[in-house]
Amino acid sequence: MKLVCFGDSLTHGYKIKLSEAWPSLISKKYNVEVLNKGIIGDTTGGMLARLNIDVLMEKPSHAVIMGGCNDLLWGVPLSVIEANIAAMVHQSYHNCIIPIIGIPIPCAVDMAKRYWPFVNNFDLVNKYLIAYRDWIFDFANDFHVDILDFYNCFIDDQNTIKDVNYVDGIHPTVKGNLMMSELAKYLFKDVSNFDCLGAG
Repeated sequence: MKLVCFGDSLTHGYKIKLSEAWPSLISKKYNVEVLNKGIIGDTTGGMLARLNIDVLMEKPSHAVIMGGCNDLLWGVPLSVIEANIAAMVHQSYHNCIIPIIGIPIPCAVDMAKRYWPFVNNFDLVNKYLIAYRDWIFDFANDFHVDILDFYNCFIDDQNTIKDVNYVDGIHPTVKGNLMMSELAKYLFKDVSNFDCLGAG
């Protein structure tokens, strides 16, 4: 198996060591090749533009595709984000790469406002993230795509965001990244059978 983790700072890691980011943790835990192709500040438009170089040309067996938070922070319409994600999924399939969609984590609003005082739309971002998450579930069901619901790792049973797992209200701590890596167990139950992991 060869896995590309493709996204923004939630994939790359922020204010933590690269070895502590969830792609590296997955690589260590399952002893598989993982390429971290997260770029801090990237949007789904930027990801789509570099998909060929950073994913398709690497010829992985699988790709975790996660983006959208930066788009929402910049006011990009949800329909554009969804179209970009859909295009990346379909291009992956076309190139015999199994896509897995990662669902971004919510913002811990009060904490984010302290660390990012020049940003004033965190509440709106979270509102759209819920709709985006719902769309991902529907899209994944229609096109038989597996999902890593990272969003769910950062809320409790009452849908309250657990800000203790954030470094700045947006990005996960080392513990948060560990939780994200552990979510992979639902996909990677049998490492010896990776090449048989179907989408859906």
